[in-house]
Amino acid sequence: MVEPRQKFSLFTGVSGAASTPITPRPQAFEQLGVIGCGLMGGSLALAMKRAGLVRRVVGYSKSPSTTQRALQMGVIDVEAPSALLAVSGADVVVIAVPVGAMGATFKSIRHLVSDKTLLIDVGSTKQDVVLAAKAALGRNASTFVPCHPIAGSEMSGVESARADLYAGKQVILTPTEETSVAHLERARSLWQALGCQVSLMSPKAHDDAYAAVSHLPHLIAFAYMQGLLGQAEHAALLGLAGSGFADFTRIAASEPKLWRDVLLANKTALLEQSRHFQRALHQLEVLLNTDNGAELQKTIAQASAARSAWKPQNSK
Repeated sequence: MVEPRQKFSLFTGVSGAASTPITPRPQAFEQLGVIGCGLMGGSLALAMKRAGLVRRVVGYSKSPSTTQRALQMGVIDVEAPSALLAVSGADVVVIAVPVGAMGATFKSIRHLVSDKTLLIDVGSTKQDVVLAAKAALGRNASTFVPCHPIAGSEMSGVESARADLYAGKQVILTPTEETSVAHLERARSLWQALGCQVSLMSPKAHDDAYAAVSHLPHLIAFAYMQGLLGQAEHAALLGLAGSGFADFTRIAASEPKLWRDVLLANKTALLEQSRHFQRALHQLEVLLNTDNGAELQKTIAQASAARSAWKPQNSK
């Protein structure tokens, strides 16, 4: 029988992220099922192994060569021939696939998800993933704790996986009223045992916030590179680029399919943030066109001060 669900307050505003208290170190899980043995899923497996939080890791990836490479690297202990069989016998399962593939993944594993299975993800959007879990898992969606580790890299693939990827990073959990409180606590203690700072937000508050601070910067980086590539002399321009270009465009090298799915999944909030950006860019263009150096300097100074004052959460 599924454990009774306890209602709790979920924040609805962007400012509503709340850090959660330290919880006791969890007992080691018997078996981790990894669906998607790439950077994120592979790094979680390595981190849990290093911390002594899991005894056995079974992994599945859509590409057999990825799963084989994960086995060779010691990321997983056993290859599963399907997502469903990666869940078989697992007491914790991480779904580390592009958010556009979440719905199909939930459907493929639903017959082996029980009320005792802790199911987590590492996706960058949450409202769409929560809806997909509810649609596929029904009552057992209570076992799913949506997670977004604020970690990663423009690199992808299991070759880039590392045990310290999540250490010291934020992890946002976005439970709903259907989420099992016991599973929420298990997920929270798991991430904290890996050295993460755990916060809670509602799925909508999460997506609204990360449209501003993650999804829009990626969209701008992609658009900027396209603007360069559309110029006949782009090769010569790239040959002249330096560290400023490298810093600004690093995320433009991100995995295309993953980011296609993220941008489409959160398009409403993203387009709203894009409009804010376009208005700010237009204002700068007006200052340039009118040779208004005083206001241009003032605008740059405001941006510079805000950026200088910002520190990543894990550095506070």
